[in-house]
Amino acid sequence: MRDGVTLGADVYSPADASRGVLLTWGPYGRGAYIARSAATVWAAQGYTVVLASSRGTADSGGDLDPQRTEVEDGHDIVAWMRQQSWYAGRFATVGGSYLAHTQWALLDDPEPDHVAAVTMVGPHDFARHAWGTGTFRLDFFGWAEQIVLQKSGSTLKALVGIVTSTRRLRPILRSAPLVDAAEAHFGDRAPWFRERLTRDDIDTDYWTPMRHGGSLERATLPILIQGGWQDIFLPQTIEQYRTLRARGVEVALTVGPWVHIALRSGAGAVMMPETLDWLDTHLAGITDSTRPERVRAYDKGAERWVGLDDWRTGTDLAVLRLGADGGLSPATDAAEGERSFVFDPEDPTPTVGGNLIAGGGYVDDRKLGAREDVLVYTSEPFPASRTIAGAPVVELAHRTQHPDADLFVRVGDVDPKGRSTNITDGYVRLVGPHDRAALALFETLYTIKAGHRLRLTVAGGSFPQFARNSGTGQNPATAATMVTNTHTISHGGASVLRVPFLDTNGS
Repeated sequence: MRDGVTLGADVYSPADASRGVLLTWGPYGRGAYIARSAATVWAAQGYTVVLASSRGTADSGGDLDPQRTEVEDGHDIVAWMRQQSWYAGRFATVGGSYLAHTQWALLDDPEPDHVAAVTMVGPHDFARHAWGTGTFRLDFFGWAEQIVLQKSGSTLKALVGIVTSTRRLRPILRSAPLVDAAEAHFGDRAPWFRERLTRDDIDTDYWTPMRHGGSLERATLPILIQGGWQDIFLPQTIEQYRTLRARGVEVALTVGPWVHIALRSGAGAVMMPETLDWLDTHLAGITDSTRPERVRAYDKGAERWVGLDDWRTGTDLAVLRLGADGGLSPATDAAEGERSFVFDPEDPTPTVGGNLIAGGGYVDDRKLGAREDVLVYTSEPFPASRTIAGAPVVELAHRTQHPDADLFVRVGDVDPKGRSTNITDGYVRLVGPHDRAALALFETLYTIKAGHRLRLTVAGGSFPQFARNSGTGQNPATAATMVTNTHTISHGGASVLRVPFLDTNGS
């Protein structure tokens, strides 16, 4: 690297003539488990693959400072590749999660010989993922635990660690101040962790190296973007596609019914053939793409894949009013009155399903709706099937006992037997006195079948998905005192849910 640090890397060569060079790099080591998905599978298809380790991980020198050194290192890796005898003058990048983030980092200042990319469930802006709601996403704890465990030399142990991290780390996540408990747990094994928790203003210089929105404005190469409706990075996946598409970049999008960790399970059966097709077309130039539509999206409600010429929000906007009787209706005479609940940070509303690294997804969430710290609003049965396409928006006449409060909202599907399944969520921290709150939920494609009902769930938290709101106005990671907070919602037309449905023509 330009500062003299040496990174470790493996180069995989195909048995026959190479179709082209693929680059992928990140902090997860280069053991057999990682190599099988990141390198050997593509070498077996005829590509030369460079699999490199981020600085401070595996056998790479330097100190790990996650997401903050990948821009310079990425360009230096490319410069090194150009000096190798096997480099034929063009390359593509491929990878998921952090290995997708490094691609967006490289595209902040595109290289002229970078001719194609495939990004899987990966963010271009880690700062917004961490603090974009106004509170801290606690999945970063599990990720940090994975990185620490990798120092034992076992990638598999590290992957098992992240899947089980929520249970093992729960005592730490429930501590106050959270930052002190985290520092006691990680110590000098993750010296970079404390700043992530204490720097809650993402518009400062500290976060700049982790933010690569510029890549969406400067990239011109063909990019295949793959994501999941229940993935933690879904909002950025949709943003990546929409921004590139609006600029006229050749871009395609696939969104399946997956959570983040599904990259290494059933999602591969869809992602891998698509990726190979994209590389064969845009790097090797040996085939024309067999992809029939620009957008492929899974409709979980209908349990089917849908092909679209573009990703658009449904044009038939339904306005459903929240009633004090727990109804959700298009009628203008929704029951007036108020309903309240109390959020207790010492007994926080639990996370049930949703956009998680693992253990989330589409689940039966009836137990969540039955809690006393949750309000539920349910529609009448749908007379005919309707498909949600886009982001539902909730507007609430909402006030709280203490001005600092969180809102978790969920739209779900209730079948004729009463089973409630989550569709899409939204989360926001409200700071300061307020009497209204509005938030857009994650985008979705989901068919509500005839006879099913739509349900809106409202709560004051989702733990351990997000840090608990202390009610004191302090950074939720540094707050030492926790107080209960009463939320009150007014009805009679003052609070509404706006749902974008496809019209009868499918638009």
